[in-house]
Amino acid sequence: MIRFFRISAEFPCCRKIVSFCSSNSAIICTYCFCVSNTERKMQMKQYCGKIWLSRIAAGCAAVMLSLCGAVQYYAHRLPDHYYTAAGRPLTIAAALPVTLTRKDTPSVPAVQEAELRLFGMFPVKTVSLTTVGQTAVYVGGEPFGIRMLMAGVMVVSLSDIQTRSGTVCPAEQAGIRIGDIIQEVGGRPISSNADLQEAVSACKGSPVTVTLQRGESHLRLTVQPAFSPMNNRWQTGMWVRDSTAGIGTVTYYAASPSGQIQFAGLGHAVCDADTGGQIPLASGDVLAVEVNDVIAGAAGKPGELRGRFDTGEGIGTLLANTAYGVFGTMRRMPPHTFLLPLGFRQDISRGEAEIWTTVQGDTPRAYRVEIEEIRGDDTAMRNLILRVTDPELLRETGGIVQGMSGSPIVQNGRLIGAVTHVFVKDPTRGYGIFAENMYAQTAALAA
Repeated sequence: MIRFFRISAEFPCCRKIVSFCSSNSAIICTYCFCVSNTERKMQMKQYCGKIWLSRIAAGCAAVMLSLCGAVQYYAHRLPDHYYTAAGRPLTIAAALPVTLTRKDTPSVPAVQEAELRLFGMFPVKTVSLTTVGQTAVYVGGEPFGIRMLMAGVMVVSLSDIQTRSGTVCPAEQAGIRIGDIIQEVGGRPISSNADLQEAVSACKGSPVTVTLQRGESHLRLTVQPAFSPMNNRWQTGMWVRDSTAGIGTVTYYAASPSGQIQFAGLGHAVCDADTGGQIPLASGDVLAVEVNDVIAGAAGKPGELRGRFDTGEGIGTLLANTAYGVFGTMRRMPPHTFLLPLGFRQDISRGEAEIWTTVQGDTPRAYRVEIEEIRGDDTAMRNLILRVTDPELLRETGGIVQGMSGSPIVQNGRLIGAVTHVFVKDPTRGYGIFAENMYAQTAALAA
């Protein structure tokens, strides 16, 4: 005899109906999925849909966070100002595509605003854009001599004066500091140590007013001179310097609208050897120099170029001593120079480049270097970090030495900068300045 019976059981995801047939101890099970398969599929679709939605949401959140991070990075890293040549597209060197959109203006001014956008959609920041006309210059690399007279005299030391009543330093007591530029004493203009001595002697021991420059500030201090029986004269205790001389390298030459030959060199200011202060220029000459010796650099001991000055008639005139270098005019241009377009910071990339410099005689040649870092900030003269890779230059000089400041840096057929400083602990490496920073000074002088 065969008996049939049905048992219904519910499970979380389906409903299962089991039929049993008992015969000779045999059990036959049947499953009915007509309704349960449909419900299970519906629930599985909903479950999978939720998983995919959560994954998509997480992915979108990650993308947005990455975009926000990239925008913040480039807003901080990229400069606030760019130079560009008229009619030349501006391309931003960045790992991700950053485009520049000029803001609509009724005309095209020399300086205008533009917006940097990531992927052409996401605003990064607003920058200023300066369009320059002449963008080709003649590459330098020649050594030149500098002979400068200061606008005033620089205090390089303060010393005590032995008087009948003891020692005293009147200048220090009045508040004068090393590095101050003395411009007038007792109403008399001061341009030399002799001028200072005459002005102090003329006061005959009376308090005297000293007009000086300290950084960007102009001060008037009162000094009470002291009489030195040993020297038999009135003194203030100031030791001053009124001139300086040195060797540098020409970065480039450019023709001015008036037809003069302008030049730029050094890539940094001429500073006093004792105080480190920038020397105010009253007048100066450019002298011909021939390099006749090189002291190779070593870790902790920078090397230097040594040369012979032609002390006869100068070959040019100094017009400005700035944080970006020295600028002036030349009477003639060297025959071996050549014309290159000016490269802006956005044209520079890490990797191979060359510097033009002179380590023997008066004719420059190219040496291989590698640009290791491009600094996006507006530091005046330390925009690049470069490393000398040329075996011949390393053998002759050990790398970068004093006197090579101003040596032009060329990359991809453009003048992009100039050497400015050597790393004291590693003479194979040094800093460079953007050529655009120097050219802005040239343009200002020509205006």
